[in-house]
Amino acid sequence: MSGHIYREYDIRGVADRDLTDPVVEGIGRGLAQMLGTGSPPRVVVGQDCRESGPRIFDALTRGLLSGGASVVNVGVGPTPLVYFGVHELSADGGVMITGSHNPGDENGLKIMQGKLSFFGEDIQKLSQLVSSGSYKTPSSRGELSSQDISERYLERLTSDIAIGDASTRFVLDAGNGAAGPLGVAALRRVGLSPVELFTDMDGTFPNHHPDPTLPETLESLRKAMAEHDAVVGLAFDGDGDRLGVVDRTGEIIWGDRLLALFARYALPKHPGAKVIGDVKCSTVLFDDIRRSGGEAVMWKTGHSLIKAKMKESRAILAGEMSGHFFFADRYLGFDDGIYAALRVMEIVSQERKTVGELLADLPSPYVTPELRVDCPDDTKFEVVRRVREHFLAEGANVLDIDGVRVSYEDGSWGLVRASNTSPKLILRFEAPSAARRDALHAETAQLVETLRNSIS
Repeated sequence: MSGHIYREYDIRGVADRDLTDPVVEGIGRGLAQMLGTGSPPRVVVGQDCRESGPRIFDALTRGLLSGGASVVNVGVGPTPLVYFGVHELSADGGVMITGSHNPGDENGLKIMQGKLSFFGEDIQKLSQLVSSGSYKTPSSRGELSSQDISERYLERLTSDIAIGDASTRFVLDAGNGAAGPLGVAALRRVGLSPVELFTDMDGTFPNHHPDPTLPETLESLRKAMAEHDAVVGLAFDGDGDRLGVVDRTGEIIWGDRLLALFARYALPKHPGAKVIGDVKCSTVLFDDIRRSGGEAVMWKTGHSLIKAKMKESRAILAGEMSGHFFFADRYLGFDDGIYAALRVMEIVSQERKTVGELLADLPSPYVTPELRVDCPDDTKFEVVRRVREHFLAEGANVLDIDGVRVSYEDGSWGLVRASNTSPKLILRFEAPSAARRDALHAETAQLVETLRNSIS
């Protein structure tokens, strides 16, 4: 078995190499046992549009059914459709078959236990159960049924969205991912008319990689915006739980600045409420949340970790640099790229201003995007540990809730953390000047390279 497929907040690997039928069937059997609370569980299962999805669905379903779980198949669509299905159908859990923003030959499983995420220790317990094969014998085999919940999902998405100027020009790039058809339907339902780009589902992703945090994947969106004189561009990732935004000027509105915008419009109704940003976010975000009357919380990166923190802290809103946005204000608290897109269009159409204009007063320090450095899965956490030791030995101000975030007296900061979804290290830097930012980047990158080479 490929033990590396069991990540911090999901299961992921190369579909034909790692997620073979016996492996996936075993995972289904293990989940049937773990998701039950004294009685056979009822599990919502959906899949994105990858070519390996139907095979993995069949294997997973065999395992779930043989373990006594009943399966409700909600079909092909975005990950939030499964999240919604668990809420709407009061299911005991859910499994979304998706490789998220990873290449088309990869796939994975995002899991819910009840309405909560299934992650961390639970995933490791599942790994051990599947590896041992020590399954309990159920009293009966589960049943398979199908339900089309797309109409109910669309109704919930759009029920309280108030569009101002419905003629607002914008482009939607769905990247041929699973959110295209429902995303277009939701935007049209509230009276908008998106210029569509790659909104048909194609799991080979023939036009560009479906990850809106990579600037090169947004080039087609930028060109279409210029052609149609659009005021905003929206982009989904492969499974539709993330949103990327491009301003009229062609500038990418990164996740922390977009979260600041959402917070400005949510906090007046919830004074003093908590808003969570992940450890990769700018200090500018946390300062702006406080100025808007909220309590700023910095937390670990990862959709499952953020959702757990939201429930614990009763936060009304959360977001990550990667484009995951979680709305407990007027919504159900999970990350949904389509709903986030609707909230962007609600604000822009009501204010009749671009996102850049709405955030013109938000300070713009010199910041890097997420910088991704290749590092094997079996060494990346050790590299981060040694980076932490290095800066602690220097007496630096170190925050280590998720990787190593080092802050300096001039407001600069740098981050090194291990990706939980790929064999990479994530670096980010921010400073009052470009020279200071670049110096921090160069110094830390050299340290990381030296440590990585010494371990390998």
